[in-house]
Amino acid sequence: MKKNYKLENLDCANCAAKMERLIAKIDGVQTVSISFMTQRMSIEADDMRFEEIMEQVAKACRKVEPDCKIIK
Repeated sequence: MKKNYKLENLDCANCAAKMERLIAKIDGVQTVSISFMTQRMSIEADDMRFEEIMEQVAKACRKVEPDCKIIK
């Protein structure tokens, strides 16, 4: 399943790159792309575990950028 999300309070391109690297390591994530310029994230992950994976993605984002929010 592939979905796109809007990101709020993403402060720098370096943080976006760090988040992208962390998310790519999560089991079940096939691809992830975060654009600092558009404040968007595109993620493709295992359909059966998508919600569980997104919880891990949110934790990874908060670890790098505590104020960052993922908007559906």
